[in-house]
Amino acid sequence: MWLLNLISGSGVAHNVLLLASIIAIGLILSRIKIAGVSLGVTWVLFAGIVASHFGLVIDDTTSHFIKEFGLILFIYSIGLQVGPSFFSSFRKGGVILNALSLLVILLGTLTAYVIHLITGENLLSMVGVLCGAVTNTPALGAAQQTFSDMQGGAANPIFAQGYAVCYPLGVVGIILAIILLRYILRVRFENETAIYENNTRRESTLIHTATLCVENQAVVGHNIGELHKLLDRDIVITRLKHPDSDDILLVKSESKLQMGDRLFIVGHEDDIEAYAVLIGRKLTDIDQQQWDEDKHNNLVSARVVVTNGKLQGKRLGDLNLRRNFHVTFTRVKRAGIDLIANPSLILQVGDRVTVVGSAENVKRLSQFLGNTVGRLDQPQLFSTFLGIALGVVLGSLPIFIPGIPVPVKVGLAGGPLIVSILLSCYGPKYHLITYTTNSAKLLMREIGISMFMAAVGLSAGVGFVDTLMAGGYLWVLYGFIITVLPCIIVGILARTLAHRSYFTIAGIISGAMTNPAALAYSNSLTDNDQASVAYSTVYPVTMFLRVLVAQILVLIAL
Repeated sequence: MWLLNLISGSGVAHNVLLLASIIAIGLILSRIKIAGVSLGVTWVLFAGIVASHFGLVIDDTTSHFIKEFGLILFIYSIGLQVGPSFFSSFRKGGVILNALSLLVILLGTLTAYVIHLITGENLLSMVGVLCGAVTNTPALGAAQQTFSDMQGGAANPIFAQGYAVCYPLGVVGIILAIILLRYILRVRFENETAIYENNTRRESTLIHTATLCVENQAVVGHNIGELHKLLDRDIVITRLKHPDSDDILLVKSESKLQMGDRLFIVGHEDDIEAYAVLIGRKLTDIDQQQWDEDKHNNLVSARVVVTNGKLQGKRLGDLNLRRNFHVTFTRVKRAGIDLIANPSLILQVGDRVTVVGSAENVKRLSQFLGNTVGRLDQPQLFSTFLGIALGVVLGSLPIFIPGIPVPVKVGLAGGPLIVSILLSCYGPKYHLITYTTNSAKLLMREIGISMFMAAVGLSAGVGFVDTLMAGGYLWVLYGFIITVLPCIIVGILARTLAHRSYFTIAGIISGAMTNPAALAYSNSLTDNDQASVAYSTVYPVTMFLRVLVAQILVLIAL
């Protein structure tokens, strides 16, 4: 009897039991694959819809909190994951990605309006259908608020009805569009990394190594420091071998060049080519392994982890590490991205620094930098909750636009995403430790999306079947067209014209449709972060435009 009361009753215990059970059932079902494809965490949404249809619900306040807080955790973890490489990705390819997401928004809005013209469906109901089809709750709220302000405080349930009916299939439709694109584009996963790296190489974000031979008489007798000033390129020369000696030397600023010298250089491909033009030529038959295995080599190359919190936010050049430890920094690996170790680089806890020097000097440097990996397992809860708090404030900030009667907000998803990106990029500059282990970010991400999907399912299932039987099935059809058609069109264009990888296309579509479930599905297809980077690049602008478009459509309808 008590168990029955617990299941069908109310209160904290009931809410927790129901939420946890739905998530567990959904995750078990997520293991089901049809033709090798699984819908992943979307099964949690279905489990919630079924439960709420049979009267198993949680109170509205708890449901709303679980949904929003789960979404915040998911989005914040995504921002932490892609933040360190966000601005470089935006500079290199972000304009193209945002242009493609803008096309998704434009096509979706145009499709909704054309359906209104052809079928005669009320444009206000089509606004609700559009918000549900693109799974954008802030847009729904903005549409409702605009209608209320224009009608003297009156409310209209048609927005929420269209949204509720179309939202579940909107989530699934985006994932189905991503799956369809896989077959339309004839995607082979093993080839996608090569496509991504080819784009990345063209956009000069990969770091390369090379051996250069001094053959230009004009540079003979000049030192390395003068060479750097002359070219002003972001490269590092780590090792030097004179033609009359077998010894491999550590390069210093005062090291003078001789004809026939061999230099080991680290940098972007274009920068290396510039040095090759000035110095002489690039030796293609000598790689880093040959330098490391040379029997006359007294230098070691090691990767050291920065765990000394006192170094957080310090500029590499201000630490005088080369002078104090007689080592050369070549690169810094941060969040899976290799960065050139130039003097202006700001260190962060968790950075993995590659250094070259004698074994003794590298050991002394390791002690200075920390190199205690166990310290990284300690979670940085202060920066996490500070970021969430600032994100909520930013998401709630009203933005007034001339001609729009109500302010626009980036919402409780957009705000934390923007703040997490900014903190992970610039927090170290202000000595704020934002490093979080990959396992901690993954746990935060998966808990967040599971909570979000369960709460959405529980709220969407009430009256779901009744609405469908009363004619809402046409809304479902309209919503499905609005969801799938723009995604397929833009996906094909992104592949054929912009030559983007399948995972990047999945991230663009997920971000343009503001759909965290689709992103979670995209991430499950691969162990790289291509989808997350694309999602975060387009999401802030997309969220703003989705809210703006919903308000404009309401104004047109009135």
